[in-house]
Parts: sequence; structure tokens; C-alpha cells
Amino acid sequence: MNLHTPVNKRMKAYNNMKNAIIIGASSGIGRELALQLTAMNYRLCVTARREELLKKLGAALSRESFTRKMDISDTESAISIFSEITRKLGTVDLIIISAGTGFINPEMPWENDKCTIDVNVRGFTAIANTSYQFFKEQGYGQLAGISSVAAVRGGATAAYNASKAYVSSYLAGLRAKAAKEKLSLTVSDIRPGLVDTAMAQGEGLFWVAPVPKAAKQIIQCIERKKRIAYITKRWRLIAILLKLLPEGIYNRIA
Repeated sequence: MNLHTPVNKRMKAYNNMKNAIIIGASSGIGRELALQLTAMNYRLCVTARREELLKKLGAALSRESFTRKMDISDTESAISIFSEITRKLGTVDLIIISAGTGFINPEMPWENDKCTIDVNVRGFTAIANTSYQFFKEQGYGQLAGISSVAAVRGGATAAYNASKAYVSSYLAGLRAKAAKEKLSLTVSDIRPGLVDTAMAQGEGLFWVAPVPKAAKQIIQCIERKKRIAYITKRWRLIAILLKLLPEGIYNRIA
């Protein structure tokens, strides 16, 4: 669609657009979600900390979409920017919190754990809480948080696993709260296994999903309003196995 398209057709297409916000979209899953959603006629605001990557993504989105720099570890600033975004969009159908970090370092320095907590726990909570309040006032919507298969049990990457368990538990809490308050709000907990991004580190990796495939399945789960979804689907089997393994065996592989 371009400026030569009749005005009535352009307005109809605009009115049929859904509005979505993706938090953490400069690379990996978040970036691919943005590209696939813009192809599905979503009007997007995408945020990220790395401005140059964000600008490149913005150039690939529809002209109705826009970008905004945001570092969710700076929670007060992130909440303020989020409020600006929702005012600009007016209504929001979908919010995806894809921002996250993690480190593989056997020395487990405090700086790495602190960064993980600041982003995956404090930053996530700031946006998830503010999203819930926004949807409650709006009266409807869907919140999707990107957790991980690592959420099901603690592991050697202690802070990462614990932070993702927090994400899943917080989303479950929001789901319970929405039900209690009888809100028309869907809360989706998306738990990817290994996806071919910078986060997939280490040797002997298996079932590593291409980013486009993972993003496509995430969108399908969102559209189906899944409460909990493993990406790709077969990682549900791994999640079940991780929960059932005796601690002695689990600790040798975690």
C-alpha cells in the first residue's frame, strides 16, 4: 500500500491494524517477531537499548510503526517511556516483553548476576506491572512474556534460571489476578528452548531452532491465546524430563 492507494482503502487498512509493543527488539527473537508482525499488518512500537540496531530495524518496518530507545534496567525511565508509547498508540492489542539477558561464566561474578537480575527481574517486572495496569484501564489486551525452558528448574546458570522462573511465576500471578478481577486480558508465558541467537552458548547444543521458526511459533501461540507455550513444541518433553529427573542425575547435566 502506498500514497497512490485510494484514501478509503488506506483508511480501512489503517483501521484494521492491530497495535503492538515489543520490548527488546534490537536482535534475536524480538527483532524477528517485529518483522513478522509488521508483515501481518500490525502497527508497532519496538524498543531496545542498542539504538543503532533499533534504527536498522525501524527502517524495515511499516511506515506507521516507530521505535523508541529503552533500557528496562533503568526502571523509572522505562516506565515513563512506556507511558509515552501507549499515549502515542492510543490503544494497544498486544505487548511482548522480549528483553532479557544471561551469562555463562563458571566463575559466576556478582556483576553478571546483578545484570541478569536488573534486566530479567526488575526490568521485566516494571514493564509487566505497567502493562497490566494499562490493560486494566483499557479493558482488554494480551501480554506475552518471553521466559525460558530454564524456568522449570534451577541450573548452573543460577541467576538466569531463577530469573526466568520468576518471569513465569509473575505471569501466572497476573493471570490469576486478571481472572479474579474478571478482566478481558490474556497473559501468555512463552518458554523457548534453544534458539539460534547470541544467548545460545555452549557445546553440544541440540534442537536449536532457527529464529524465524521460533518467532512464527510464538506468534501462533499468541494468536491462539495460549497460557503457556514451549518453543519449539518438542521442548515441552524436555521440560517434563527436567522436572522428573532425580537431583543427583540432574545436577550432573544442569
